[in-house]
Amino acid sequence: MADGSLPSPPIMELIDLATLQAEFGSVTVQLDPQEFHYNPLGTMHGGVISTLLDTAAACSVHSTLPAGVGYTSLDLNVKFLRPITLSSGRLTCTGSVLQSGRRTALAEARLTDGAGRLVAQAMSSCMLFPLEAN
Repeated sequence: MADGSLPSPPIMELIDLATLQAEFGSVTVQLDPQEFHYNPLGTMHGGVISTLLDTAAACSVHSTLPAGVGYTSLDLNVKFLRPITLSSGRLTCTGSVLQSGRRTALAEARLTDGAGRLVAQAMSSCMLFPLEAN
């Protein structure tokens, strides 16, 4: 997906994700805040912020898995630290694997604004499982 050889999942287009970069154990996504991301109070909706954090954390786990192993998020603990608006600039969200075992993995994600300030942070547990052959 990062190099364009595979299509992005629909959620990436829904939120208008700008970039995705992946390496073993870490994934970074970027997004430019837009008004359609806003909640009724005029700041980015917490669901969009959580989606960025979940994407970076879970995809960082995905980057470590061999073919035939799948994953799903078990939980996502989010801390919202600053409001995000159009003036926040391009957001950068980096996920990193902290620990990975046979059945679960733990990852974190950090979301920064255009000035490099931390605006949100999350911890995520993922369940690992063998994929069934079709």
